[in-house]
This record gives sequence, structure tokens and C-alpha cells, in this order.
Amino acid sequence: MDAQGRGRADDVDPADQWVLNPRTGEYELRLPPSAPQSSVPGPRRSAPDSPAGTDGRNGDGRNGDAGTARRRTAAPDREVPPQRRRRPEPEEPVPGRRGRRPEKKKSKGKKVLLWTGGSMAFVVLVAGVGGYVYLKHLEGNVSTTDVGTAGSSSFKKDEAFNILIIGTDKRTGEGNEGYGDKGSVGHADTNILLHVAKDRSNATALSIPRDLIVDIPDCETAQEDGTTKVIPGTSDVRFNRSLGELGRDAGCTMRTVAEATGIKPDHFMMADFNAVKTLTSAVDGVEVCVEHAVDDKKSKLQLPEGESKVEGEKALAFVRTRHAFGNEGDLDRIKVQQQFLGSLMRKMSSGDTLTSPTKLVKLAEAATNALTVDKAIGNVGTLKDIALELKKVPTKNITFTTVPVVDNPAEKIKATVVPNEAKAPQVFEMIVNDISFTEVEQKEKKEKAAVAARLKGAKSEPSEVRVRVLNGGAPAGSAQQELSYLQTEAGVSKSENAGNAPADLPRTTLEYAPDQADQARALAGILGLSGAAMKPGESVTNSQGLPTMTLTLGKDFKGAGVKLDAAVKKPDLDNASTADQKLCAS
Repeated sequence: MDAQGRGRADDVDPADQWVLNPRTGEYELRLPPSAPQSSVPGPRRSAPDSPAGTDGRNGDGRNGDAGTARRRTAAPDREVPPQRRRRPEPEEPVPGRRGRRPEKKKSKGKKVLLWTGGSMAFVVLVAGVGGYVYLKHLEGNVSTTDVGTAGSSSFKKDEAFNILIIGTDKRTGEGNEGYGDKGSVGHADTNILLHVAKDRSNATALSIPRDLIVDIPDCETAQEDGTTKVIPGTSDVRFNRSLGELGRDAGCTMRTVAEATGIKPDHFMMADFNAVKTLTSAVDGVEVCVEHAVDDKKSKLQLPEGESKVEGEKALAFVRTRHAFGNEGDLDRIKVQQQFLGSLMRKMSSGDTLTSPTKLVKLAEAATNALTVDKAIGNVGTLKDIALELKKVPTKNITFTTVPVVDNPAEKIKATVVPNEAKAPQVFEMIVNDISFTEVEQKEKKEKAAVAARLKGAKSEPSEVRVRVLNGGAPAGSAQQELSYLQTEAGVSKSENAGNAPADLPRTTLEYAPDQADQARALAGILGLSGAAMKPGESVTNSQGLPTMTLTLGKDFKGAGVKLDAAVKKPDLDNASTADQKLCAS
């Protein structure tokens, strides 16, 4: 369902209902008595001139109405806020006329809601508001799709995660007739794979060109009647056909990303043309910059040279136009969208937005109405958690880049692209292994020193090292190949193959007991293991019943005898940028 087709839970304007609670220092949503109230029990809070509950009682438990003075009882060890002055009430209201609405009081409250942006050049995320009723209202705005096994079943705060941001070319809503293909079922027109590092020190927004030639795998989709249908895949087609065509859903697009890059998306967020218009209007416009004046007849975009502010229809024209920049192709448009996304993220996280309850509520309404997500994250609480995790990433360490591509050699008239085999695999591998494209600092210097210290100290002779080798994500046969290397070339004769690990790991690890530290340091030197790969823990017994260490080969395994600590050579990315950079489109 698109944003125009969703109903409203109530007619209350939330922007007019935020009140600063002097006891907590945070904004809270205060709905009038006629608004729907939550049946979910929770802590009762009192606020000036508003009921604390729905049973006609005041915050101190006494009966009374909203117009009478309230006595506050301080909790133990809590300072009682000074009583506010009230304006004299009229002795008697004039018959037939409503009382005047009380003046809104301006205040700089704490952050109560955060949306951080971009698909169709935005990433949409919500960060917590007070008021159960309003949270449920926002949740009702969000549409969901069951993608089955294409994604993760839940969101986990303590792990790296990948979210596929999809912007469709489906025409919905008024004023979008000039964009996209007429009658389009909604193809994957703009695609950004957002990877957020496990330690939240960095993130990568990888744009996937819609004209990239890929293989679309068979895709199981959920039908409206509750059944499932397998849509057959196809080979050597444009990436954008992974959505919409033949009934393919966002789960099909997620599976296509995994097939083409080796990176499995955990979740997806999808929006159409209206998202850019509503989001930019909610923050009162986004700053953009162009090197040359723009007068594009097709998109009707007109901008002077230098900086401008765009919102609504003009913002959509800015991210959709191809004819105003570069070679008028999709790759040039992607660069413009990335620059726009960085500016939108800066605006959404600015103090001007974060301290304005009215803007925050408008932003929350616009973003949730624009979104379709997978069921695993289809509630506001989870979207809030995602936002708070992304909020931890410094904008200077959010890298925008595009899958490295070259023109399709099979075409005489160049219209599509294929991955650049000299660069693309390195980009995919860095994301899979959670490696930053920017220089990042360790959050905890003490932790870094402790990890490095694992490599310092005495080392056993190779012949005294006992270890079992497991395959935890490396290519098939890797455990046996590494075992052969250890026994025949490295002198680690007390080693054995223990088969496959219970789960795949992104990186190779070595687990050992404290009394095996000298053996662990010896093996780390042989294999090139870093201190982070060494996991102090417990030993297990080998086939002879003797205590042994456990070496689990992860996806970073390069082959028998290849050192794992070799410096990662970062690919020479074309047109990469970071979210803190202010760039001009050309």
C-alpha cells in the first residue's frame, strides 16, 4: 500500500500536543481526553494543566478536572519543581464561545525523536518518542512485506547489519506523472546497500546501479491468500528487474544482491517518489550545490550556480534528473543522489531539527508514511533501535560509494554495465569482513592494548602445539588444506581436522585456555593471526583425549599457508565520498 492509501488512526495533530515535563527534562505527548488512550498499563506521570490518567484522577491520585489547581507529591529524594504561575481564569465563559487555546511555550528540550535519511537518496530511521498511542499511530503508517528467508528474522543491536534501501519508480500520489515509467509496477530504480559496522565506528552506503547486469535467482514470495509462490529466476538482465516484474517483491531484490555481491542484506526499506518530497519538506529543505547553473527542460529543474535549498517537488527533480549532470547517465545521477543523501543526513541530525518537536513529528509522520519494510523490523520500537545504532556512527566515517563497474562488453551501443572484476570483489569482501573504507579510531584504547598484548610473551615450539582445525565459512576443503600445511610445512604435527564449525564466521579465530597461551602465540605467528583473532576461553579434548586449541577458519581465509594479517589493500574507489563532505554536483 502506498502512502496515499493509508488511513489515519485519529485526527489529533501530534505537533500541538508536546509538553516539556520539568521533572524529566524531556518532551512528552499529551493527548486531549477525547483522543484514544492506551490500554497498556505504564507509569503514571503528571504534567502541568493536563490529566495524568484516563480515570478522572490527577497526578497525585485525587479526583479533579483539568481546570483546577493540582497538588504535587514529591517522590523521595526528588526535588519538587517550583509551582507555575497561572493566568487568572475568567469568572464565567461567554456562552456559545469556546475558551482560547493556551499559548504554546517555547523550550529547548532534550532529543525526543531522530530520523536520519536516505532512499531515493535517503535512509529512513526513527529514534524514540514518548506516548504509547502516538507510537502505535506511527507503526500503523508503516507497510510491511514478508520476505521469508531472504533476510534476518530479527534485528540484533550487538552485530553488524546490512539494510537494503530501495527507491521504486512507481508513480503514486499527485504530481509524479513526470517521473518514472508510465504504468510501472515499481522496479528497483535506486538501490543503496547500507552496511553498519559491528562496533558502530563506521558505515558504508554502497549504491547498486539499476542497469547492472545480474542473475536474478528463483524467489519465493508470499501471496495475499497466505500461500507462497516461487517466481523463476532469469540470467543476464538489469538489476532493476529484480523488483516488480512477474510479481517479484523486495525479498527477490535482497536475494539478487546476495547472489551478485556475496553480501546478504538483513533487512530492507523501500519508498517511492513521495518520500523525497515529504521528507525534505518536513525539515524545511535541504542544501545542495551545483558547479554550473541548471535549466533542465525534462525535469523542470532550475538552479543557480552554487548553493541552493531544495524541498518538495524541486528536491525530487534534483535526485531524479539525469540530463543536468555529467554524461546524462544513471551513474552520474547516483553521484548526485549520494551528495544529496549526505546533505539530508546532516540536516536531519542538526540541532535545528533535533530541538524542534514540531519538525520531529512532521519528520516521523513523513518517514513512516513513506516506508515499506520487512516484517522483522515493521514496528516503531525496532526502527527506533536501528536509528539509535546508526546514530552512533560519526558522519565522517559514513562512506558513499558505488559498485565498481565497466561498460557491458556484449553491447555495441552501451546501455548497461557489469562489475569491474579488478575492483568490485575487493569492495564486496571488505563489507563482508566488516572493514571500514575510512580510517577509524578504536573506541577503547585499553581494549586495543589488551588485544595486542595477547601476542606478547613466550612461544612454544611448533611440535608442541596441539590444535584442531574447523571450517567456519572458508571454501570447502579449506580445513584439510590448512591441516596439511601445518603438518608438512609448519611443523605443527599435533593437529587434526575437526570438520565443519556449527556456524560460519566472517573472520578466522583461535580459541585457547589460559595455560595454552604460549601455544596460541606460536600458532598466531605461523598463521599471521592478529590479537583480535585470538580468543581466550576454554580448551577441548582431541581424538587422543588431550587438551587442544580450536582454530576456526572464517570467510577471510585466503588459502593454506597464506598469512591472515597481511594488510588489506583498499580498492581505488571511483567518486567515493563521506557524509560530512559538502560537495557540488557537476
